[in-house]
Amino acid sequence: MQKGVLFLIMNKPARYRQKSVRAFLVRVQHTARRIVTCAIALYAISLYSSCNRQNPEFVIIPPSDHPLSRPVVGYGVIVPLYTNLSGEPEEDGGAHGYLRRGSVVRVLERRLINRGTADAPSLPDVWVFVDGGYQGWLRAEEVAVYDYEEQADTASKKMVQ
Repeated sequence: MQKGVLFLIMNKPARYRQKSVRAFLVRVQHTARRIVTCAIALYAISLYSSCNRQNPEFVIIPPSDHPLSRPVVGYGVIVPLYTNLSGEPEEDGGAHGYLRRGSVVRVLERRLINRGTADAPSLPDVWVFVDGGYQGWLRAEEVAVYDYEEQADTASKKMVQ
């Protein structure tokens, strides 16, 4: 025979049954309140302890010859026979100078320009800001970009032969 709480309550006479059910429900309510209170307390403690924990910061310093240590994006070699440097990253940016094939330049910045609209989406244009005696913007496809200046010099020598 099973001697659970509900079994004991149901086997009592009707007048005791009502009091026993109420007492049982009151105990369930108190137990539920205790569980909720404990859960809230545990949550508050875990939140407080996670906010006050001092995590050490990891500082990563790349080697001095690594591309991330330089103030430039890379070094580039001009690919077309002649190219026009513009003042702004757009076709009508004005002429700020000319560079010819095989010229080695420092690539200082790379920028994506999206000329499309919501109605007529298009792929963004990639422009690079270079310094090779003159400073200005070029389309990225006009420059072959390398991580190191030595790589760009080698590619330039092969290109002009």
